[in-house]
Amino acid sequence: MIEEMRSFNELVLEAESQGITLSELTLCIQADTLKTTRRELLGKMRKNLITMRQSAENGKKETHSASGLSGGQAALLERHSAGLLGEVAHLAAVYALAVAEHNACMGRIVAAPTAGSCGILPGVLLALGELRGLSDDSLVMGLFNAAAVGMVIAQNASLSGASGGCAAECGSAGAMAASAAVELMGGTPEMCAQACALELKAIMGLVCDPIAGLVEVPCVKRNATGAVLALTAAEMALAGIKSAVCADEVIGALKSVGCMMHESLRETSLGGIAATKTAREIAAKLKEKENFENEKI
Repeated sequence: MIEEMRSFNELVLEAESQGITLSELTLCIQADTLKTTRRELLGKMRKNLITMRQSAENGKKETHSASGLSGGQAALLERHSAGLLGEVAHLAAVYALAVAEHNACMGRIVAAPTAGSCGILPGVLLALGELRGLSDDSLVMGLFNAAAVGMVIAQNASLSGASGGCAAECGSAGAMAASAAVELMGGTPEMCAQACALELKAIMGLVCDPIAGLVEVPCVKRNATGAVLALTAAEMALAGIKSAVCADEVIGALKSVGCMMHESLRETSLGGIAATKTAREIAAKLKEKENFENEKI
């Protein structure tokens, strides 16, 4: 049994040699590493799933965040029929928006892997669970699969927008969701790796450019598009489509691109969308509002 989750390829080979899923392998490794029981780990992960579901439901009720930049968009999308997207992708986008809006409104979420990308994984898993009749036990194992992807990326690249741009946050979340979706739909460990690589390549180089430094614009809506992208990568992998570059090398490239990215594009709000005329006007108005509130106090 391998002890460290540093290589996606090693995880795939180990899972295949034992004839088990990536989630089962991850559960075994974590139980051994943390010196705890499977039951305890499953219980903790089930609590994460419960929190994800609660944040998705509560997020659909949000009206406006304190800044006024987000809120109400998940409900708006839910009322809109799935005219262009299929039902799974549409619902995944709704849930992803809802969780991200709940976070912007200071609600309780699971930062998987970060608060800025918190809607992608639950969006995909909750939609699959609801529309494909998956049990909570299955979704919990999907979270263990996603955890493996997140740990490999964390050890070989970054999950931080300040270090690697939004590709490190929404990209990693999407890779986690894509891999989990593949396993939940009966795909092999190798297909999970392909989905991870396909998703990360599609979002490589995405900058982190929050307006006024708030995790709202463009972050919230990126969660919705990230969920749909994750499903697209999973669908391709399940169809047998492979990435020309393996997941481990793509993760290495993710780190390299993040390091080369100018600091203005890494969560400083100095570049990208945050540097547009409209964004600067929004930031100025929010600053004026903050100063006014402080004066009242």
